[in-house]
Amino acid sequence: MNVITRRSLIFSGAALASGALLTPAEAATGSFSIRIVSAGFIFGASVGSGILRFQGTDFRLNVGGISAGATIGASGTDLVGTAYHLRQPADIEGIYSAVGAGLSVAGGRSVAQLTNSRGVVLRLHGRQMGLMFSIDLSGMSISLAS
Repeated sequence: MNVITRRSLIFSGAALASGALLTPAEAATGSFSIRIVSAGFIFGASVGSGILRFQGTDFRLNVGGISAGATIGASGTDLVGTAYHLRQPADIEGIYSAVGAGLSVAGGRSVAQLTNSRGVVLRLHGRQMGLMFSIDLSGMSISLAS
Protein backbone atom coordinates (compact mmCIF):
# COMPACT_ATOMS: atom_id res chain seq x y z
CA MET A 1 0.00 0.00 0.00
CA ASN A 2 1.50 3.37 -1.04
CA VAL A 3 0.23 5.80 1.56
CA ILE A 4 2.23 8.99 1.99
CA THR A 5 2.07 10.26 5.51
CA ARG A 6 3.06 13.70 6.71
CA ARG A 7 5.93 12.17 8.72
CA SER A 8 7.41 10.30 5.73
CA LEU A 9 7.10 13.44 3.61
CA ILE A 10 8.99 15.47 6.23
CA PHE A 11 11.74 12.83 6.55
CA SER A 12 12.19 12.53 2.80
CA GLY A 13 12.29 16.34 2.45
CA ALA A 14 14.92 16.60 5.17
CA ALA A 15 16.99 13.85 3.54
CA LEU A 16 16.84 15.60 0.16
CA ALA A 17 17.77 18.95 1.70
CA SER A 18 20.75 17.54 3.60
CA GLY A 19 21.92 15.61 0.54
CA ALA A 20 21.79 18.76 -1.56
CA LEU A 21 23.97 20.62 0.95
CA LEU A 22 26.65 17.93 1.27
CA THR A 23 28.23 17.03 -2.04
CA PRO A 24 31.09 14.52 -2.42
CA ALA A 25 33.23 17.23 -4.06
CA GLU A 26 33.18 19.22 -0.81
CA ALA A 27 34.11 16.29 1.44
CA ALA A 28 37.41 16.61 3.30
CA THR A 29 39.71 14.20 1.51
CA GLY A 30 43.05 14.83 3.16
CA SER A 31 44.74 16.64 6.01
CA PHE A 32 48.16 18.20 6.12
CA SER A 33 50.67 20.06 8.24
CA ILE A 34 53.54 22.17 6.94
CA ARG A 35 56.38 24.25 8.38
CA ILE A 36 57.51 27.24 6.31
CA VAL A 37 60.54 29.46 6.95
CA SER A 38 60.53 32.81 5.13
CA ALA A 39 63.06 35.61 4.89
CA GLY A 40 63.57 38.59 2.69
CA PHE A 41 64.26 42.22 2.05
CA ILE A 42 62.26 43.50 -0.95
CA PHE A 43 62.51 39.99 -2.49
CA GLY A 44 61.73 37.05 -0.25
CA ALA A 45 62.01 33.30 -0.32
CA SER A 46 60.15 30.59 1.54
CA VAL A 47 61.08 26.95 2.02
CA GLY A 48 59.45 24.24 4.04
CA SER A 49 58.28 20.70 4.38
CA GLY A 50 55.20 18.90 5.54
CA ILE A 51 53.02 15.83 5.59
CA LEU A 52 49.85 15.05 3.64
CA ARG A 53 47.64 12.37 5.19
CA PHE A 54 45.50 10.87 2.43
CA GLN A 55 43.44 7.69 2.77
CA GLY A 56 45.36 6.63 5.88
CA THR A 57 48.83 7.07 4.34
CA ASP A 58 51.34 9.86 5.03
CA PHE A 59 53.09 11.53 2.09
CA ARG A 60 56.03 13.92 2.58
CA LEU A 61 55.75 17.35 0.99
CA ASN A 62 58.24 19.99 -0.16
CA VAL A 63 57.09 23.61 -0.01
CA GLY A 64 58.69 26.65 -1.63
CA GLY A 65 57.97 30.07 -3.01
CA ILE A 66 59.28 33.53 -3.78
CA SER A 67 57.77 36.96 -3.28
CA ALA A 68 58.48 40.50 -4.37
CA GLY A 69 57.34 43.78 -2.89
CA ALA A 70 57.15 44.95 0.70
CA THR A 71 58.84 41.93 2.25
CA ILE A 72 61.07 42.69 5.22
CA GLY A 73 62.17 40.29 7.96
CA ALA A 74 62.22 36.59 8.76
CA SER A 75 59.61 34.25 10.19
CA GLY A 76 58.58 30.66 10.65
CA THR A 77 55.01 29.50 10.18
CA ASP A 78 53.42 26.23 11.25
CA LEU A 79 50.24 25.52 9.32
CA VAL A 80 47.66 22.73 9.53
CA GLY A 81 44.58 22.25 7.46
CA THR A 82 42.37 20.26 5.17
CA ALA A 83 42.80 19.52 1.48
CA TYR A 84 39.61 19.23 -0.58
CA HIS A 85 39.03 17.75 -4.06
CA LEU A 86 41.94 15.28 -3.94
CA ARG A 87 41.53 12.20 -6.08
CA GLN A 88 45.13 11.02 -5.65
CA PRO A 89 48.15 12.29 -3.65
CA ALA A 90 49.76 13.92 -6.71
CA ASP A 91 46.77 16.30 -7.01
CA ILE A 92 48.22 18.34 -4.13
CA GLU A 93 51.20 19.32 -6.30
CA GLY A 94 51.19 22.73 -7.93
CA ILE A 95 51.36 26.44 -7.38
CA TYR A 96 48.67 27.80 -5.08
CA SER A 97 46.88 31.13 -5.28
CA ALA A 98 44.58 32.84 -2.80
CA VAL A 99 40.83 32.26 -3.06
CA GLY A 100 38.20 34.67 -1.80
CA ALA A 101 39.35 36.52 1.30
CA GLY A 102 42.80 34.97 1.03
CA LEU A 103 45.15 35.38 3.96
CA SER A 104 44.54 37.30 7.15
CA VAL A 105 47.01 37.64 9.97
CA ALA A 106 45.76 38.68 13.42
CA GLY A 107 47.78 38.31 16.59
CA GLY A 108 50.25 35.95 14.94
CA ARG A 109 47.47 33.65 13.68
CA SER A 110 47.23 32.98 9.94
CA VAL A 111 44.12 31.79 8.13
CA ALA A 112 44.03 31.17 4.39
CA GLN A 113 42.20 29.39 1.61
CA LEU A 114 44.32 28.55 -1.42
CA THR A 115 43.71 26.65 -4.68
CA ASN A 116 45.88 25.12 -7.40
CA SER A 117 45.27 24.51 -11.12
CA ARG A 118 43.97 20.99 -10.41
CA GLY A 119 41.12 22.40 -8.32
CA VAL A 120 42.56 21.30 -4.97
CA VAL A 121 41.52 23.70 -2.22
CA LEU A 122 43.62 24.07 0.93
CA ARG A 123 41.97 25.57 3.99
CA LEU A 124 44.71 26.19 6.49
CA HIS A 125 45.45 27.96 9.74
CA GLY A 126 48.45 28.31 11.98
CA ARG A 127 50.79 30.51 13.92
CA GLN A 128 53.56 32.74 12.65
CA MET A 129 56.70 33.16 14.77
CA GLY A 130 59.25 35.88 14.18
CA LEU A 131 59.03 39.33 12.67
CA MET A 132 57.97 39.77 9.09
CA PHE A 133 56.22 42.73 7.57
CA SER A 134 54.56 40.67 4.83
CA ILE A 135 53.61 37.02 4.54
CA ASP A 136 51.97 35.99 1.29
CA LEU A 137 51.18 32.33 0.72
CA SER A 138 49.87 33.02 -2.75
CA GLY A 139 52.41 31.62 -5.18
CA MET A 140 53.38 28.85 -2.76
CA SER A 141 54.54 25.71 -4.54
CA ILE A 142 53.89 22.24 -3.12
CA SER A 143 55.35 18.99 -4.44
CA LEU A 144 55.55 15.42 -3.19
CA ALA A 145 58.98 14.64 -1.76
CA SER A 146 60.94 11.89 -3.47
